[in-house]
Amino acid sequence: MKRLFQALLLIIIFSFSAYAQSSLAKYGNDFLSTGAGARALGMGGTGASFANDVTAAYWNVAGLSKVSDIQAMYMHSERFDGIVGYDYGAVALPLQSKNAVFAISFFRQGVDNIANTLNAWDADRNQPRENAEDYITRFSAADLALFFSVAKQSSGKLSYGATAKIINQRLGPFAEAWGYSLDVGAKFSTGFADLGISVRDITTMQKMWDVNEDEFAGFQEVFDDSIPSGHNEYVLPSITLGASRYFKFSDFDLIAAIDTDLLFENRQAYYINVGKMSIEPHVGTELTYKDVISFRTGLTDFITDPEGGFSASPTLGLGVHFLNFNLDYGFASFAGTSSNLGYTHRISLQYRFLKNE
Repeated sequence: MKRLFQALLLIIIFSFSAYAQSSLAKYGNDFLSTGAGARALGMGGTGASFANDVTAAYWNVAGLSKVSDIQAMYMHSERFDGIVGYDYGAVALPLQSKNAVFAISFFRQGVDNIANTLNAWDADRNQPRENAEDYITRFSAADLALFFSVAKQSSGKLSYGATAKIINQRLGPFAEAWGYSLDVGAKFSTGFADLGISVRDITTMQKMWDVNEDEFAGFQEVFDDSIPSGHNEYVLPSITLGASRYFKFSDFDLIAAIDTDLLFENRQAYYINVGKMSIEPHVGTELTYKDVISFRTGLTDFITDPEGGFSASPTLGLGVHFLNFNLDYGFASFAGTSSNLGYTHRISLQYRFLKNE
């Protein structure tokens, strides 16, 4: 444990040293806001206080401590009418000798098959080349992240954990960025409700960009602009506070949850703002019948638009539990301002490798 704290201290010192030489990246890690698992989408994007499976590595790493069997999950999501694809996969492994749980999570958000027309333009003649299609190539713009998480149960009521994150952002062959940071989380159970806190990028996310100038040949001639240069960016920490309560009656189980995201980037968006802090609430419920089928609903994207007034986006979800599988579906963005950006559909499949198998 002493070595862990020493390593954490070194990372924090190095991060603040790089922080002084970088520029703030608003929405710098927003591609990760899609989350993990279709269950949470159906519940309005909540999960900080009740997620207790492999997806807890994202929502609140402390929740991993409740995983007792090996779990694997895959999720696919599409946004903006299918233009943006999002994939997530994770594996959680209990470490019996350490009384802890370890997990690896992978995220990819990308737009594929983008046309690169730089070479199809004849700068000397100021018009497209003959057979311009022969000069057009295709590339992808993708954001990737890899999480290494570990969590432990401290007592019957308290659990905690940490996640080391590595991200890679690619703009085809033109530019690439690498970043790193740490997340930490804790959960506490009371007689009334379960409470959770997750601090993302507690060390401040550092991103280092590198530009391949060779790929920008002809850029200055065509666009009369200078070639972009590589630089460093930082992403400030954010905090998620969550609370949930379980109810049981007859053959039904009910979860009611609320999360609140606190961001400090001075976004000044249509969310609730207090100075430089943005407040983004999420509300969700889940009703499960005989541990077989679950119905979910929630509210997210609470927005006060100066023109359209107050609005919120409802979410819906459905889960089916059979054998060792959990199949979940989530649907969002069918009302409010975000409806203009298209619907969000999300499907995830989880498998549990039970010990008696």
